[in-house]
Amino acid sequence: MKKLFVSAAVVAMMASCAQEKGVTVSVSNPLKIDRVEEIVEISADDVLGKLKLDETAEFIIVDENNVEVPYQLTADNKIIFPATVKAEATASYSITKGQPSHVNTVVYGRQYPERLDDVAWENDKAAYRAYGPALQKKGEQAYGYDVFTKSVSELVVEDRYAMELDKDARAMIKKLREEGKKAEADSISKAISYHIDHGNGMDCYAVGPTLGGGTAALMPDSVLAYPYCYNSYEILDNGPLRFTVKMEFNPLTIDGDTTVVETRVIQLDKGSHLNKTTVSYTSLKKDYPIGVGLVVHDAAPDKYSMDANAGYIAYADPTTDVKANNGIIYLGAVFPNQLEVAKFQSFDKPVSGAVGHVMGINTYQPGDEFEYYWGSAWSKCGFDDEKWNSYLEEYAKKVRNPLSVTVK
Repeated sequence: MKKLFVSAAVVAMMASCAQEKGVTVSVSNPLKIDRVEEIVEISADDVLGKLKLDETAEFIIVDENNVEVPYQLTADNKIIFPATVKAEATASYSITKGQPSHVNTVVYGRQYPERLDDVAWENDKAAYRAYGPALQKKGEQAYGYDVFTKSVSELVVEDRYAMELDKDARAMIKKLREEGKKAEADSISKAISYHIDHGNGMDCYAVGPTLGGGTAALMPDSVLAYPYCYNSYEILDNGPLRFTVKMEFNPLTIDGDTTVVETRVIQLDKGSHLNKTTVSYTSLKKDYPIGVGLVVHDAAPDKYSMDANAGYIAYADPTTDVKANNGIIYLGAVFPNQLEVAKFQSFDKPVSGAVGHVMGINTYQPGDEFEYYWGSAWSKCGFDDEKWNSYLEEYAKKVRNPLSVTVK
């Protein structure tokens, strides 16, 4: 009997030691370039099952140097964390039960009903917005994504909206103008405007009736079927490392069919200038070209570039006021799969200062999910034409050759 008791204790001790060792995650890099703090995903069920933890339990992730790594549990039941892996190498991470350290939120977004239903979001690199139903009801045509420049890593969009929409300041501006005190009114207006850089970036990008900074659209007969503002939305993830929003749009009319509904899932991770976006359509009966566009403005009609083989398109936008020293906004889109066509497509005539789009075009088949990446950078954050194009080319290599992740 004593021997049986000892054997049971040994088994329990071995099981306890196995659990203390936790789970090992190996991340392998197939490319000859270093991957620095690139977000990777693993199944939460897989990890929690191996650790014998329930979904409410907390755990810690550490790297090979026993340095803790931040993580996030996502709406689609994944654990995401930033991995750093040398060229053609493998890095190991360990996951054990424990209380994780506080993680600063650097990725966040929300709807702004106080500003015509904008949905705006940001990370430590860039900020974006999609226009909403209230803007569409006004009749303003703004189909594409908007870009906010950003020069700091902390969150800034919430404060920008708060300043821009300050009711007391707006009332004072109106009062001063009515009293003929234009200079004083202008001074306050400039102090609260998010169209002026107050040290962290600004809104100086023009969208208008275009695809803006990288919206996708079906192209029946090679003509863009512009999506309008979103009809409904759901924020799925909201930091600290990933923001995800799902948007559904009002029905489009495609070849006489009025029941085509577009759905987008937009995802922005910490450290990335680009949003991963998945687009799908219901009710389509046949294949159609689908184009991703970056609007080209008349102030810089030839500042676009493209490489179908490398899988990207790019444009250096001169901003809404070329003479105001607002820098250059670099726009780009990356395609993880084959890019069939990359070209400049001009408008029949200029519209709102825009002369056309630089386009990346593929084929959309009914039932498909079309995936691509789009985003921006700013010249006041160290980017130039060469650096931006190199960033896009390298980004395309990374999404076409993802990090390989195994859990043991």
